[in-house]
Amino acid sequence: MDVTNDNLETLSKEELITIIRNLAANSTKKGCKNAKKQEKSTFDFKKYKKRHVALKFLYLGWDYCGFAVQTHTEKTIETQLFNALLKTKLLESRETSNYHRCGRTDKGVSAFSQVISLDLRSNLLEGKGIITPEDFAENQHNNAVSDQEIDYPSILNRVLPEEIKVIAWAPVDTSFSARFDCKKRTYKYWFPIGNLDIKRMQEAGSKLIGEHDYRNICKMDVGNGVVNYVRKIFDVDIKELTSSDERAYQLAELTVVGQAFLWHQIRCIVSLLFLIGQGKEDCNVIEQLLDVENYPRKPQYDIASEIPLVLFDCSYEDVDWVYNEESLKFVIKRLQNMWTHHAVKTIIIRKMLNELENKHFLKDAILNQTESLLPGVRPRQYKRLLERPCCESLEERIDHYSKKQKNKRS
Repeated sequence: MDVTNDNLETLSKEELITIIRNLAANSTKKGCKNAKKQEKSTFDFKKYKKRHVALKFLYLGWDYCGFAVQTHTEKTIETQLFNALLKTKLLESRETSNYHRCGRTDKGVSAFSQVISLDLRSNLLEGKGIITPEDFAENQHNNAVSDQEIDYPSILNRVLPEEIKVIAWAPVDTSFSARFDCKKRTYKYWFPIGNLDIKRMQEAGSKLIGEHDYRNICKMDVGNGVVNYVRKIFDVDIKELTSSDERAYQLAELTVVGQAFLWHQIRCIVSLLFLIGQGKEDCNVIEQLLDVENYPRKPQYDIASEIPLVLFDCSYEDVDWVYNEESLKFVIKRLQNMWTHHAVKTIIIRKMLNELENKHFLKDAILNQTESLLPGVRPRQYKRLLERPCCESLEERIDHYSKKQKNKRS
């Protein structure tokens, strides 16, 4: 029956009921078809085995709120990473992925070789790290697997943000943990020399090497159960980079290698080295701050900026990284694009500085290059670290936190 707006009013009650029933039947058929389509498109993880792998990736953390997932924002590296893993169907959920991370970098901190370990979907039936799930449908796997493993970096890099890219992967034993199997971690911090005395900084940095209690050179994290502040630093090195004709604008590179690090430990180290390099503190202040018997309370001082800090390397034994040439080309091209934009902006600012600094009426050279890396209010008269007010001691913090927890329970 042809139905138009003009003849609806002329139809009988029975005819209208027939039309409505036909429409309902057609709607049900369409719904069934859509449901079948949706059912077909649902990814069947049962057809695949899993593989415990390590992923090595880089990220520029300047515009992110840190590495770890946070409840109040999506702007974390970990959130973006798991969004990509779920979108590409490489895992079903974080909760079932046996996930470990090597380092937990703070807001604004970058990484070149961050490493995580987790169970991902695999194309293979056997091999290093291969896991057979309990619900694996062995009789259905024939069309789902091949003799070539999934190219994890290429798949992930297509959906990850520009600032986050996977550079390698490795098959690892099922017991491998990116966190607990890491033998050493390397951080780098770049800064302009400005008015800093690099030799004094090198001398002071060498005093940090060894196993010490670094409670005065970090931010204590008693609230998260950290009560042991003894850590081991293998090496501290500062070298000048030859990239500028004027020494004040020449960059230097601080490298700190250790087994594990405390919260804000590197940024506290940089802050102290800057004060020493500026001649405001003596080199032996490092030894004094490491002497927790005589100096059990940390003097108040600001920590250095997070922007130049990079988790540069995480070292493991018996991990054979797999690099894909095409995937690396993809990453390099994107990094080159970013480099171009930053390099052009840098030269523009540098040319402006040249023009202004060459004005003849400027009597004294202005060496303010490192000031922005050490934020905080600067008093007219500098007060030495050991003369400043101090924070609570570790014991006082533990006692304070224990009382706070008791009050919550009562």
